[in-house]
Amino acid sequence: MSQPYDPNSLDGVPQHGRERLEQNRRGLFTSDLSVNEFLLVKQAGFDPLGLVVGSSIYHIGFQQSSWKQSQEMEVLSQAMYHARELAMTRMEEEADQLGADGVVGVRLEVGRYDWGENMAEFIAIGTAIKHRDGDLHRAPNGRPFTSDLSGQDFWTLLQTGYRPVGLTMGTCVYHVAHRGMFQAMKQAGQNVELTNYTQALYDARELAMERMQAEAEAAQAAGIVGVRLHERSHGWGSHVIEFFAIGTAIVPVSDDHTIPPPTTVLPLTG
Repeated sequence: MSQPYDPNSLDGVPQHGRERLEQNRRGLFTSDLSVNEFLLVKQAGFDPLGLVVGSSIYHIGFQQSSWKQSQEMEVLSQAMYHARELAMTRMEEEADQLGADGVVGVRLEVGRYDWGENMAEFIAIGTAIKHRDGDLHRAPNGRPFTSDLSGQDFWTLLQTGYRPVGLTMGTCVYHVAHRGMFQAMKQAGQNVELTNYTQALYDARELAMERMQAEAEAAQAAGIVGVRLHERSHGWGSHVIEFFAIGTAIVPVSDDHTIPPPTTVLPLTG
């Protein structure tokens, strides 16, 4: 279930958020890029337009797990995926309001608050940018591209004949079966692989990776760079873990993929 995309939508954006976007449209940009990232993005031919944000506070449902069975918690997987999609879509809609080609340095964060045991806030934040000469760099679906690459990596990617098309992700919330008491006692003091744990974690990671790759295929990407795999329990207990795979899908834009030779840099700090 994906969030419908409306490039003209400001639904849910607070009044002060709309005023912030209006300031950006008048020419005052904001950015969470470092100074080096900002200069390299400029050198790549793009101008920052403004910091764009998407947020969703989501109630995460309940799913009963079996003590002795390793299994995906599909209700929780769907909640984590849909909440991130809501935040990402709202961030992209803000970027569209600024006329951006894409969003770089995207961060996806999950926060929990004391006043909501089963609730979490999902935040997507990044810097909207636009090509200075008007060259269109949007994703194949017409939406602004998204990328979690740093400004340096973004510049290097463009210099070598590739460009980002979208942030791809896959998630899997998985219950890892408990060991039985007699099995634990039998293996006490031994060097032995815990095959039930190995297989459960292996399966969960593979599900997350497979879903991330499926998103990249849907985006007509040639590959994914900067892949990271995160594991967090989010307060569900030690045996329920979310495996979250994320990376930037890319496509070639030229046949010339010449890689510049590395340059040695010595820091002046002690």
